[in-house]
Amino acid sequence: MLSGLDHLVITVTDIARAVDFYTRVLGLEVRYRDRERVDLMLGDMALRLHWTATDIQPRAATPTPGSLDLCLRSLLPLEEVARHLEALDVDVELGPVTRQGAKGPIESLYLRDPDGNLLEISRPER
Repeated sequence: MLSGLDHLVITVTDIARAVDFYTRVLGLEVRYRDRERVDLMLGDMALRLHWTATDIQPRAATPTPGSLDLCLRSLLPLEEVARHLEALDVDVELGPVTRQGAKGPIESLYLRDPDGNLLEISRPER
């Protein structure tokens, strides 16, 4: 019945700050929809940023910045990702550590976006 994920909404307190982080730090392409909604392209899906004070309906019952825990797959080896994050002065909270992904064992790094959302960057274990 379902074939995949089209977009995932991330509630943020500051659209410009979130766009800067997700484009500069994670390399996502930005597509502006309007003042309160921005899409960050991730392959064939979007991470959609919604501003906390939006009147957009319908929306989640309790949209809360910092409540997301999201695992993203990396094309690059995690050592390169870690060097990139260090060069940008972005703290790695944990990792690399072994975890279980949707398709088997993965190696992961954990960091937070400006609103405190937990982002896991992963690669399949070799």
